[in-house]
Amino acid sequence: MTEPEAEDARWLARAAALAEAQVGRTAPNPAVGAVCVRAGRVLGEGAHLRAGGPHAEVNCLAACSEDPAGATLYVSLEPCSTTGRTPPCCDLIRAKRLGRVVIGCLDPNPRHAGRAVGLLRGAGIAVTVAEGEAAARCRALIAPFAKAITQGLPYVRLKLAMTLDGFIADGAGASRWVTGPEARAWVQRLRARVDAVMVGAGTVRADHPSLQPHLPDAPRKWRVLVDRGTPPDAADVDARTLVATRDLGYDGCDLRAMLRALCARGVNDVLCEGGGVLAGALLDAGLVDELDVLYAPKILGDPAARRGLVIAPRPLARALTLTPFAREALGADTLIRFRLG
Repeated sequence: MTEPEAEDARWLARAAALAEAQVGRTAPNPAVGAVCVRAGRVLGEGAHLRAGGPHAEVNCLAACSEDPAGATLYVSLEPCSTTGRTPPCCDLIRAKRLGRVVIGCLDPNPRHAGRAVGLLRGAGIAVTVAEGEAAARCRALIAPFAKAITQGLPYVRLKLAMTLDGFIADGAGASRWVTGPEARAWVQRLRARVDAVMVGAGTVRADHPSLQPHLPDAPRKWRVLVDRGTPPDAADVDARTLVATRDLGYDGCDLRAMLRALCARGVNDVLCEGGGVLAGALLDAGLVDELDVLYAPKILGDPAARRGLVIAPRPLARALTLTPFAREALGADTLIRFRLG
C-alpha cells in the first residue's frame, strides 16, 4: 500500500468509526460518517444522527474549524444526489469547493449508485471510490440498508444461546441462564444495533421479555411478536410493539410477507431471539442472513429439553451449510457468527 493509499485508509476508518457509533439509531436511513481533512489535519467530522436530520456530510462541514475549500472529504457512503427529506449533499460539497472526495462505498440503490461520483467529477472535484478492506468495512456498515433497498426485505440476524447439545431451555422450560454475564452483555450490545427484536408470541407469554437493550441512552426498539394463532396478553403490547398477524401480512406461514411489511415500516435490521420453532421456520424459508450462536459449556442430555432450532430434516448431502466469519470467547461461553446465503 502506498503512502497516499494508507492515508486514505486511515481517514476512511475514522469515518467508518463515526458511522458505527450511530448504528441502530438512524433507521430507515443507514449510519454514515464523514471527516474533512487538509494536509493531515482534521478540519471537522460528523455523522448522521437520526432519520430526517442532517446527513453526515452536512454535520461534518458545519463543524469545520476553517473554510474547507480544497480539502478532502472522507465519507463512508456515497453522498446523496437527490432531494429527499433533506437537500442533496452533492450540492453542499460543490458549494464548499472541496478539492477531493473519498467514498467508502457506492449507494446501493441501483438508481443512484455512482450518480454522485459523476456529478462531483463534472464539477471538477476529484473522486476516489475505496477498494479492499476499507470498502468492505463500509459496505458491512450498510448491509441492512442495502438489502432493504434492493430486495424490500430487512436483514435478519438469528441469535441462539444454547448448550453444547443444542438446547435453549431444560425440560421444565427454565432458560435463565444458559449463558453467562459476558454473553448476555454482548446480546444487549447487539440489540442496541438493530431496529427491531423479534420473538414468537409463545416466548412472550412464557417469559414476558422487554426485548429492549439494557444500556444507557440506547434507543427503544420495535418489538415484533410473531403470532401463530393465540395473541399475546395485552400487557405485553405497547406503542413500540408490532404483533405480526394478518395486519402485517403474516398468515401463519408466510414469513417473507411479514418481513416485507416490516421493511415497509422502516425496519431494516431485525434480530430474532427465538424460540426454536420461529428460528427454524426462518432458516427453512431462507430468510436468515446471519446466525449468531452463543455456546455455553453445558450439556443437558434431556430429550424433553427445548431445542434451539426446530427445522425440517435434511439428509447429510443437503445439510444447511454455514460460513463462519467471527469467533469470540465471552467469559466461559463461545460466540460463533455465521453467514448464510
